[in-house]
Amino acid sequence: MGTRRTARERALQALYQLEMTGAKPSEALESAWAAAGTERPDPEAEQFARNLVEGVWSHLDEIDSVIQSHSHHWRVERMTRIDRNVLRLGIFELKYLVEIPGRVSINEAVELGKRFGTEESSAFINGLLDRIASALQKT
Repeated sequence: MGTRRTARERALQALYQLEMTGAKPSEALESAWAAAGTERPDPEAEQFARNLVEGVWSHLDEIDSVIQSHSHHWRVERMTRIDRNVLRLGIFELKYLVEIPGRVSINEAVELGKRFGTEESSAFINGLLDRIASALQKT
């Protein structure tokens, strides 16, 4: 598995934990790496995961507002925690990590949805992130 994909998985796990426990982002991320059962993470993966978690967490209200304004008939708080946090990661990448092509961010989010979400997660995530990317003109 690629360095960035691993980092995205740990970031998703940390964001999920942040919602559940109210831990600090650094603690949640450490816990996610520890739970993975791997030895010390690759420094590049560790830094990318940290950037994702801290970025999403510091822009949470803005990101949730973007989700809410583009999701039809779904309130953010009614989405599953996995879908909500995958969307948060995808939107953070689309808005703030300009060096990553929009299609890559969307594809990675869809893969996270397939791996950690429900059967419907990947289609839901893909559709919503496509709308958001178009609105941000990052397709």
